[in-house]
Amino acid sequence: MLDFPNAKINLGLYVTAKRPDGFHNLASCFFPVKWCDALEIVTAPELAFTMTGLPVPGDPETNLCLKAFKLLQKDYNLPPVHIHLHKVIPMGAGLGGGSSDAAFTLRILNKLFELNLKALDLENYARQLGSDCAFFVQNKPVIASERGDVFRPVLLDLTGYTCVVVYPNIHITTAEAYGSITPKEPSCAMDLLVKQDVHVWKNVLKNDFEKPLFPKYPELPQVKEKLYAAGASYASMTGSGSAIYGLFKGEAPADLVFPHHYVVWKGLL
Repeated sequence: MLDFPNAKINLGLYVTAKRPDGFHNLASCFFPVKWCDALEIVTAPELAFTMTGLPVPGDPETNLCLKAFKLLQKDYNLPPVHIHLHKVIPMGAGLGGGSSDAAFTLRILNKLFELNLKALDLENYARQLGSDCAFFVQNKPVIASERGDVFRPVLLDLTGYTCVVVYPNIHITTAEAYGSITPKEPSCAMDLLVKQDVHVWKNVLKNDFEKPLFPKYPELPQVKEKLYAAGASYASMTGSGSAIYGLFKGEAPADLVFPHHYVVWKGLL
């Protein structure tokens, strides 16, 4: 069974408090985009996990796809499978690619073995794998709070906008990003911020990680300013970086180019 785990962008991101468990509470709007990995799972004589595409650092045995399989296998005695992940979404970019892979593993296994798990059941499994994994179960725009795993639906229509995501080949770890942040509450509720016109977002919708990370990585503000100069209605870092995206009403300019070592994705929302 084959599926295509997609990325997400953050429309605003505020780190609101340090939690007793060592994590942070946040407020953000998660929005899915169509930049995708490819994930195939088939039954097999023994458990196997293989990867192609972008190299993923670390031991493959710790990959979230395998962890997702073992999580369900424990409760449902699943037979062995061969999981193959073709990695396209960059790591350390704030796009949620690894979390999406994990959630889509749960989704595929649910269908493949007819487990009949409801969306809320899958979300509860996904929460055990990572803070934003649960978002990719239903894959719809939400206002996210607490660890990024508590959701409220939001009516947000960006039809007709083109999203350009620029990854400047800088890997920013979660620990590095959160280690530089001072938590504070946003000045206005996320629901009210994102319901304003997209052209207003430039003045009201912020990502808290930009302030500490932009001076450290000057390529990031340069990308953001280039997107605005090209006519973006709104541009921002996504997640804890390092990808920067711009939202363009209609088509993005055809002559918008970046250095060859940058990875650029463009698609309609």
